[in-house]
Amino acid sequence: MTASTHEHAPGTAGLAPAFAAARVRLGLIALLFGLAAVGWLWTADEMQDMDGGPWTNLGSLGWFAGVWVVMMAAMMFPSVAPTVALYSRMTKSRSPLAPLVFTTGYLLAWTSVGFLAFAAATVGGWISGDLLAWDRAGRWIAGGTLIVAAIYELTPVKDACLGKCRSPLGFLLGSWRSGHSGAVQMGARHGAWCIGCCWALMASLFALGVMSIVWMAVVAGLIAFEKLIPSRRAATYGTATILLVLGVLLLAAPDTIPALTIPGGDSMAPMDEMSP
Repeated sequence: MTASTHEHAPGTAGLAPAFAAARVRLGLIALLFGLAAVGWLWTADEMQDMDGGPWTNLGSLGWFAGVWVVMMAAMMFPSVAPTVALYSRMTKSRSPLAPLVFTTGYLLAWTSVGFLAFAAATVGGWISGDLLAWDRAGRWIAGGTLIVAAIYELTPVKDACLGKCRSPLGFLLGSWRSGHSGAVQMGARHGAWCIGCCWALMASLFALGVMSIVWMAVVAGLIAFEKLIPSRRAATYGTATILLVLGVLLLAAPDTIPALTIPGGDSMAPMDEMSP
């Protein structure tokens, strides 16, 4: 199967073509899941005892960049695997490297988000000082971030971006580029749509504790839930409900949220909050 043979295929084919490709490309799927598993193990070891709760200190740029790239591989590879498998089936060359190059482009897009997040945290720290401290505005900003993320789930922009993720055949046919350079471009473009779909969920991760393996797993689960379950409406409304409940609890009763590290509590060091 090639891109040209499906030139006029509808872009609303949904997830069925990707799942069909995944069943044929089981080795590729296993590789991506294996890389994700290694990423989870490495991240769990690297971030041990580093969860400072909402607005956790991001450390140095070099350290954070390395952790972020591995985090994105761990969190995103399982949900993007069917799209990568579909891309692999559609390439004319059948090159075993092509899907990995596509995945690299996808990961590069998410890497740019990490650099932007680090820059925002650094500049925000310079401007606001200790405004994000839990006993100042940190708790309220974190709760507000979750509520805004819940609202974003129901917006037309979110729906359009999620549509690209849930109809990968239409995306691939509409943005096809040949060769390895084309694979990087297509992977990066798919990553950009994924960022549009998931940026609010990533912001929620920072609001809950970006160095928390538990919350990292929760957000990764929500991303996979949105992209892969059959019902699109259930995906968006379900995720919005979860984010809204977490936001309200964070504002009203943060002690009731399981696995949430409260900054300044007995379970963390006093300097673990985000700082410039």
